[in-house]
Amino acid sequence: MNFRPRPPEDLDVNLTPLIDVVFLLLIFFMVTTTFDKNAEIKIDLPTADNTASSQKVEKLELVIDSQGRYYIDGREVLNNKPETLFQAMKTVLDERTTVPPLVISADANANYQSVITAMDIAGRLGLKNFSMATAQTQRKK
Repeated sequence: MNFRPRPPEDLDVNLTPLIDVVFLLLIFFMVTTTFDKNAEIKIDLPTADNTASSQKVEKLELVIDSQGRYYIDGREVLNNKPETLFQAMKTVLDERTTVPPLVISADANANYQSVITAMDIAGRLGLKNFSMATAQTQRKK
């Protein structure tokens, strides 16, 4: 047997997979980065005095207590059926000259279905501008 020494193979580092991974990371970061849309336009906003407006905004207030009872502008609705709430809200809206914004104030222990029913009825009546009232908790320092 004749064992001849093999010529040593040239060892070189293949950079192709490394470049592929770097490009993939670059594409990933480019796609997932969020940009500040307001940074493009630089404007100086006008200033105003801190005087409160004397005009009071007319709003429709719907309160839902913990038992699921509805109150429209402080008056209790006869029962908590959706049809009754619909008629009561329609009657109050017919008395108004404009469509006011609706403020829904629900008790923290109120039934979730009661709140969803109120929102659904508001949508059926064409009230598109409504908000949910919450109480602000005080933070401990």
